[in-house]
Order: sequence, then C-alpha cells, then structure tokens
Amino acid sequence: MIANYYHTLKYVKPIQVIDRIKRKLIRVNPNQQETATLTEPQQAWVDLPLVPQRIFSMTSARFLNEQGSPSEWYQPHKSKLWCYNLHYFDDLNAWDHPNRQALHRELIDHWIKHNPPLKNDGWEPYPLSLRIVNWIKWFQHHSPESAWLDSLTKQAHVLTQTLEYHLLGNHLFSNAKALIFAGCYFSGSMAEKWLKMGLRILDDELPEQVLADGGNFELSPMYHAIMLTDLLDLINLTYVYPKKQMIHRLEQWKSVVLQMFTWMDVMTHPDGEISFFNDSAIGVAANYQTLVAYAQKLNMVASKSSYQVHHLKQSGYIRVNQRQYALLIDAAKVGPDYIPGHAHADTLSFEWSFGNQRVFVNSGTSVYGVSQERLNQRKTCAHNTVEVDGKDSSEVWGGFRVARRAYPSDVDLLSSEACIYISASHNGYRTLPGKVQHERTFQCRSNQIQLIDRLSGRFQYAKAYFHLHPEITPQLVDDQTCRLMLPTGEHLTFSCKNASVSIEASHWHPEFGLSVKSSVLIVAFQANEVMSQITW
Repeated sequence: MIANYYHTLKYVKPIQVIDRIKRKLIRVNPNQQETATLTEPQQAWVDLPLVPQRIFSMTSARFLNEQGSPSEWYQPHKSKLWCYNLHYFDDLNAWDHPNRQALHRELIDHWIKHNPPLKNDGWEPYPLSLRIVNWIKWFQHHSPESAWLDSLTKQAHVLTQTLEYHLLGNHLFSNAKALIFAGCYFSGSMAEKWLKMGLRILDDELPEQVLADGGNFELSPMYHAIMLTDLLDLINLTYVYPKKQMIHRLEQWKSVVLQMFTWMDVMTHPDGEISFFNDSAIGVAANYQTLVAYAQKLNMVASKSSYQVHHLKQSGYIRVNQRQYALLIDAAKVGPDYIPGHAHADTLSFEWSFGNQRVFVNSGTSVYGVSQERLNQRKTCAHNTVEVDGKDSSEVWGGFRVARRAYPSDVDLLSSEACIYISASHNGYRTLPGKVQHERTFQCRSNQIQLIDRLSGRFQYAKAYFHLHPEITPQLVDDQTCRLMLPTGEHLTFSCKNASVSIEASHWHPEFGLSVKSSVLIVAFQANEVMSQITW
C-alpha cells in the first residue's frame, strides 16, 4: 500500500497538494455583500434538451437505474454519485421539460429551503457547478423569483472559494463554466469578478485538456462528450450575452468544438453510442448525433471522418473502418499522469462492431466510489487485452487511483488494398520478475481479423480476454475454436493458435447501475506468441 501511494503521488502537481491543505484550513464564507442585477439577454437561449427525464414527482426520481425520492436531499443510504445527480438539477433542461414547470418550481423552492449554505452534497463544488448552469438555463425561459436569484448568487460566491484545484481536469473545467454562466447572467462588479475568474481558468485549461487531435486528455469518450457539451453551451451563452470577453474567444471555442466532433465521431460505434475505454457509460452524456443537432442549431457543421484508418495520434486511439466492421484500438496512455482517476488497465484493448452489432466490448462502467466492483471493472481482465501472471497492466487501486502504469510505444500502421497492419507495445508488466513486454499486432482484412500477441521476458501464465456483447452467443467447437452467433442468425468463427480457448460467464456494464449477463472468451497462452483470429 505504501508503494501504491508513492507511485500515485509522485505524479501529483504541487497545486493539487496545496489546494488539499487549503481546503482543510480556510473557512468558506457563503455571504456576499453585493446584490447582483440581471443582464439583459440579446437573443433567446437555443434550447435543445440533451438528456432524458429523471425526476417524475416530488417523491419519484430515477438516477443510475435506481429509484429514490428527490425531496430527500440528504440520503446516506444512497451512493455519493446518486446524491450528486439529485443535486445537479439536470431535469430542468431534460426532454419534455416545458411540461414539468410546476414540478421544477417546487423543486427549486424545496432545495433552497432544505439546503442551507454549506450543508449536504449539493454545496460541494462539482454539483454546485452543474446546478448553477442548469438553473441559469432554465431561468432563460422562466421568470426567476428573488429568492432563487439570492440563492444563485450565494452559490456562485461559494464556488469562487471552493474551486477544485485539488482535482483539476473535468471538475475544474465545470467550475469555470459555472462561473462564466453566472458572470454573464448577472451584472455588476461581483459578476465581472466571476466572469473574469471563469475565463482565466478556461484559458489555462482548454489547451491543456483538449489534445491536438481533438480528444479530451482524460481519454474517456464519456467525459469527452461532457466537455464537448460544455463548449457548445458556452458558445450558446455567447450569443445570448455577447460580452466582449466572450466574443473575443468565440472563434477559438468553435475551432476546438469542430476538432472534438471529429474525435467523437472516430470513437463512436456504428450503433451511434460511445465506445467503452476508461470510465465510459451510455446515458450520462449526449451521444454524437444529439450533439451534432445542437451544433447545427448554433450554425456549426460537424464533419465526419472518412478515413479507412484514423489514428488519433495524441490520444493514442486507432479506428479501422471496413465495409462490414469497425475496429477501435487502445494504444493510449491511461490518461494525464497527475489525474488518472478515470483510467482503466485497458492498454492495447479493442472494441469491434460487425455492422451495427457490437461483438467485442470492454467492461463499461456501472459504479464509482471505493468498492471491489469498481476495482473489478477497472482491471485488465475486464477488457479485451492480455493479463500476465494475474497482474494488471496498470496498477489501478482505490476508487480513482493508479500507481505504476503502462506506457504504450512502437505504434506502427501500414495499409494496403489487401490488409491493414497495426502494431503497438506497452511496458506495463516491466515490474514483474521476468520484465515482460506485451506487443499486439492487428492484421485487418475484409473478412478476417488476426491478433498476434507476443510476450517477451519470463512469465508463469498469461490470458487474453475477449468479452462478448450480451447479444452474442458463443458455442465451443473444440479447445481452439468457438462459433459466435449473432442475433441476426449470422455467425463468426473465433480460433486461436498456441493457446486454448474457454468460455466463462461475465457481465457488461453499459450504464451506471446496470450489469448485464454476458460471456467472455479466455485464451490461455501455451507459448510466448499467440494468434487469435476472427473470420466470417
């Protein structure tokens, strides 16, 4: 455990340590002196609901596939993430929200009455940030009461004192977005301070958090979609409140958004939903097509990737498009060294769709927090890659920590009419006594994919995992061959050499709070080099 702390903390930035100390020592003051006034909007907010309804009455809500009561703001028997979702107020701007005005007014009043400053999860900076934005969006179409505005200014004032520099990443970006929203919505010296603070953070974080290929640096398709939504919201806000500080940044934000759309297109399966690398699940963020529709309403046109092979070089992901299939390969780092909290031990894993049907899938994500189930979903064996001597390629531990981690190298791509050849290595098993290196090669043809896994160094045993989508039915033919039945009635053949294949029960986690029974093919190595093949 001491070694885990050392190999985790050695990457942390000084500001993260300083902020953790500061948060223990400095007392937050919720009272502000100035009464903010409202800024006159110059045009209407472009309303495009992005998420489904999740609050149905004052006694019925459903977050993370779990029922609860929205009027019970403190629920210690629920997970932290469930409580956070309750305090986000996403439902104010969810599908069909105009038909729930009375419920939403009651919810806001009830929240203010039962959540005095600094009490309960709702005053923590992340839910605080999302709620500020959701209230301001909703206020664009509904006349806010004075008590609501008083609460909103108090929330923004508290946020300025609790910015999440200890976490950085998507949390700090959300803090900045909320301050920009509050700074535009209100006017006066206090609002100017919020706007200046939010824009300063954004100016620092945008080039850090969006890589040159358009990917979010946490390397999670889900968090990428969240950040893309944030930037579209900021562009929308600029049209409503065209302050010179916002107009000055508008073209830069648009340029980044278009890059991010290309990345998201590459990382989206033919079924229209995101791939599951690192922490990713369906239903948290809007999907690609929904965000394209949002961009179109803001007079932006997102382009699609037309490449047969698309290498997102800075992110490390690779996509192969053939007539019948789409292959997504992870030759990426686990994420930023100083915040790998959403990382999985999935280096050199892949996902594969045959037509619109997902066939090989990574585990997905159904829980946060510190639990064995959370750890299980982050482990190497929960992904389509190779596990050596029962160890993870990156040492995931706790709920959001990584100690020693795999670094990919030697990424090579060759393409001809007959075959697309992709290879990469990683050093995640260098800490084993045999100093093992894993190299994986993909040979992609029109009716066949070959995977060659080579392990250099000494090891006792190794296994390659091939997790199947729940709708795929495997049938073992012999100890090296398996037939994969698709729901359409078609079948694929999976075979291996220098290894044996078996079928075991597993689970897929496509949404938070949801585990679906599935199967996994386990290829047990009988030599240092194993070939696995999919044909049809």
